Amino acid sequence: MELKQWYMEYKIHKNRPGLLGDIASLLGMLEVNILTINGVEDRTRGMLLQTDDDEKIMLLGNLLKKVDSITVNALRPPKLVDILAIRHGRYIDRDSDDRKTFRFIRDELGLLVDFLGELFKREGHQVIGLRGMPRVGKTESIIAGSVCANKRWTFVSSTMLRQTVRSQLSEEERCASNIFIIDGIVSTMRSNERHAALLEEIMAMPCTKVIEHPDIFVRETGFDPSLFDCIIELRNSSDEEITYESFSPDFLDDL
Repeated sequence: MELKQWYMEYKIHKNRPGLLGDIASLLGMLEVNILTINGVEDRTRGMLLQTDDDEKIMLLGNLLKKVDSITVNALRPPKLVDILAIRHGRYIDRDSDDRKTFRFIRDELGLLVDFLGELFKREGHQVIGLRGMPRVGKTESIIAGSVCANKRWTFVSSTMLRQTVRSQLSEEERCASNIFIIDGIVSTMRSNERHAALLEEIMAMPCTKVIEHPDIFVRETGFDPSLFDCIIELRNSSDEEITYESFSPDFLDDL
């Protein structure tokens, strides 16, 4: 069988000396490799494992059920959120009702950039929405994520470069591996017919699009909200409300 990775997470009830060593010894006897290990949240530990035998993982899970000091919360092929949890020591805040929505605060920009970078490495069509108030770091995070993924980025519309509203792309920019950055307010409320036609073309391309202010974009274009593969919310603090009523007329005029 081919080598496969597994994510194991367990909650520690009694953090006795030697507990980690005992679990590592058990994995060693089963010839299951530990690729990465880190604390995840409070009294929780995550491991990225590797083996060529799925039955060893099933046996591991059954054996650990008999260990009173811990409770295994997860033993599964790793998801993106699992890999990032091991890297950063915490889980991304995810909406319990809408599982496509992920929440970050400005102090977690490193985690957000890593998350975006992993999303951008995926090939093919995907649309990512990014909500947030002005000057919270939305565009900077997209650019940094593109760098992490070793991808080029193209501004279709933006306020970062002072009222960018594109009406055409060069042949080089039409590459499907480009990350297209769209400001939902600028593209729908400060654009022209040529830009609208370009937008329709880009939305049909099999590539990654990141749309800032996705709610305005959906409202003004008529695209269905199901268009988005995921929605990211970025706040200055966890209690900040994202509302477009707070956007001053001066801010919109500057666009």
